[in-house]
Amino acid sequence: MKTTMIAAALMLAAAAAQADPVEGVWQTEVDDGAYAHVAIAPCGPAICGTIARTFNASGEYKSENLGKPIVWDMRPGDPGQYRDGKIWQPSTGKVYSSKMALSGDNLKVSGCVGPFCKAQTWRRVN
Repeated sequence: MKTTMIAAALMLAAAAAQADPVEGVWQTEVDDGAYAHVAIAPCGPAICGTIARTFNASGEYKSENLGKPIVWDMRPGDPGQYRDGKIWQPSTGKVYSSKMALSGDNLKVSGCVGPFCKAQTWRRVN
């Protein structure tokens, strides 16, 4: 009986430790001449993204935005759906209420400030 309980506990722990399918590095679309690689990972019960690398027409460069959060408080919903988060647009400094939808190696990220909404499709880097 004790062995069965230990095995069940280990299976539950392994299932809880599995990565969310959205975890990884995602490439944004070009905005104001630049794009970024965003590292998405859990942050408590939510999903967050941090700017890991930045690029422009000349290649990779060291932006002042490196290491800054770009997505936060994103809550998993239905499979592949994330909601109730925030996203920051570095080129404007605006923060939008945001949601994300995962489809294979594409991540549709959208955000709204009042009636004004924007969307991008990010692609998985790894």
